[in-house]
Amino acid sequence: MAAFPQPPLTPPLNPVAAALEPSKIVEVWQMGFEIEDLIALYVGEGDEPTPAFISEAASRALREGHTYYTPKHGLPALRRALTAYLARHFGAAVGEERVTVTSSGMNAIMLTLQAVLTAGANLVAPTPVWPNVLSAARIAGGEVRTVPMTVLPEGGVALDLERLFAACDDKTAAIFLVSPSNPTGWVISEAEQQAVLDFCRRRGIWLIADEVYHRFVFDPARFPSGVAPSFLQLAAPEDPLVVVNSFSKAWCMTGWRQGWLVHPAALGAVLGNLIEYNTSGGQSFLQHGCLAALTEGEPFVEALVARCGQAAELVFQGLAALPRVSLARPAGSFYCFFRVEGVDDSLAFAKRILTETGVGLAPGSAFGPGGEGHLRLCFAGSPQRLGEALERLRPVLS
Repeated sequence: MAAFPQPPLTPPLNPVAAALEPSKIVEVWQMGFEIEDLIALYVGEGDEPTPAFISEAASRALREGHTYYTPKHGLPALRRALTAYLARHFGAAVGEERVTVTSSGMNAIMLTLQAVLTAGANLVAPTPVWPNVLSAARIAGGEVRTVPMTVLPEGGVALDLERLFAACDDKTAAIFLVSPSNPTGWVISEAEQQAVLDFCRRRGIWLIADEVYHRFVFDPARFPSGVAPSFLQLAAPEDPLVVVNSFSKAWCMTGWRQGWLVHPAALGAVLGNLIEYNTSGGQSFLQHGCLAALTEGEPFVEALVARCGQAAELVFQGLAALPRVSLARPAGSFYCFFRVEGVDDSLAFAKRILTETGVGLAPGSAFGPGGEGHLRLCFAGSPQRLGEALERLRPVLS
């Protein structure tokens, strides 16, 4: 008897992974591949390449044979340089045992969530927020609870501490805060930091603070030290605080995928084990580039932040002059997050803008509750490029 062909076997998948959808930012970004003369302002990077002294340090390390496995927490010299960097800019005395180098800022977030979330536990996050964080929490087995920030009449947002705390219950494992904010440019105050830290201490809740944009602040009167306030300036070494950071933004190293964590010493062994089973550690030659960034890069960072400050004003003035646009002057990060009157489908509108003007913007709906009706523009670019973008955008936003 002839054998009948059997249908292909479909093994089961993790339902959370199977249900994941690409970010709406990526949806617009992929459309941009077909656009000629594109001005891409939808992703979080500028138009400056990595400085030559950083690239040369990594190349030199590669030529010298730094191609072997590294310690799971990162090269000791790099961890020491990070503690010196944190002391210099925040006055924070962080021991080397509290620093872990990661394979990107996103990897830092994922490792932290794997460490603190359990099945049935929840993560509470103010929104709008970078969408990858929420998906990462779901992948790690947690529930996500979003708390929309208060939209101010003059534009901008404010953190409602009562709403944030009310969203937490006995199943809350962590609060996730981003300051300076991606996408809104909001920067948390020291008083708000203290209130959130005190709450997490009392309730035994982890506080995960994303401080990736800590160098990008533009008001010397409010930020005289030239950095955004860090939770490290308030926290004790044993507090339930994990600070996420990255080399991507301040040193123009987005493609390098290098980040770091500051955490209680007791969490170090857990993170080390998770690194072993995720990546087994980072690349030695890339970490030599990171070391050069920390030890030689201050003039570059200061110049980049100054340029972004000028760009922030250029873009703010250009957008604020348009009758349908409302926005606040960004206090930090390198984004303008602006509302457009009459827009209730920001994804469709971002696609229309891309097609009609060749300018790529991120749809506000990608950033969770409170984001719809907005667009995000990354201003980490040259004045000429941003000026051209504003000229193209003026007809469609007027």
